[in-house]
Amino acid sequence: MAFFHYMFTRFFRTHMRAARVARWGMPQDYGARPLVVFANHPGWWDGVAFMLLSQRLFPGRRMFIPMDAAALSRYRFMTRIGVFGVENGNPRGAVAFLRTARQVLAAPDRMLWMNAPGRFSDVRERPVPIAPGMSRLAEMAPDALFVPLALDYPFWTERKAEMLCAFGPPIEATSLAALRREDRLLVLSDSLAATMDRLAEDAIARDPARFETLLRGPEGMGGIYQMWRRLLSAAKGQSFDPRHDPKGDPTGGAG
Repeated sequence: MAFFHYMFTRFFRTHMRAARVARWGMPQDYGARPLVVFANHPGWWDGVAFMLLSQRLFPGRRMFIPMDAAALSRYRFMTRIGVFGVENGNPRGAVAFLRTARQVLAAPDRMLWMNAPGRFSDVRERPVPIAPGMSRLAEMAPDALFVPLALDYPFWTERKAEMLCAFGPPIEATSLAALRREDRLLVLSDSLAATMDRLAEDAIARDPARFETLLRGPEGMGGIYQMWRRLLSAAKGQSFDPRHDPKGDPTGGAG
């Protein structure tokens, strides 16, 4: 895990500007209970977000992630970090997923991270889609807490996108299990939508002060032009700031 976290961190810093968690959406102390972290699915970066967030915010817990079996066959190394394959679109795959989920959530130090829609979906899609299999999880793990996670990847003032995240209030598995299965999906959808809507307000504000910054990448255009600007600043005896909007983030620079 340490090796893969290092590699994911390097990859993130190369391609993204910063990973930020809304101050109001930092994870709580959930106690010694298994967690189901259910997130929206806006893009390819979700798996990287799961890795970075789990390692930096939940260091004492083991992470497990279901992934489409066909897609996982192209990234077999991910089985070493808790990713397991799921056959989508058939009853056999659903039964196998629930069986594995039961085993994962049997220990209090484990987390099941899931893209709740079961497909890519835009952050503006409402109602937020929830895969039908999510309705059974509360029965599999009555001690678990279900924690909504909102993800968004907007561009602000720099050439690289931001990774914005926020955790919402947890939901008791027992309270979900007491509902009809179709009503469980509505509760999960509404909870995730509320977290996403609040995160969207912070994304629109473009104010880094609203977030805890977990990780930063290099800023500016890079390449020959940035090197030329740096040399000009040095010749003038001025400090060099590579950002397009230095006032936009008082904590700028690589982290």
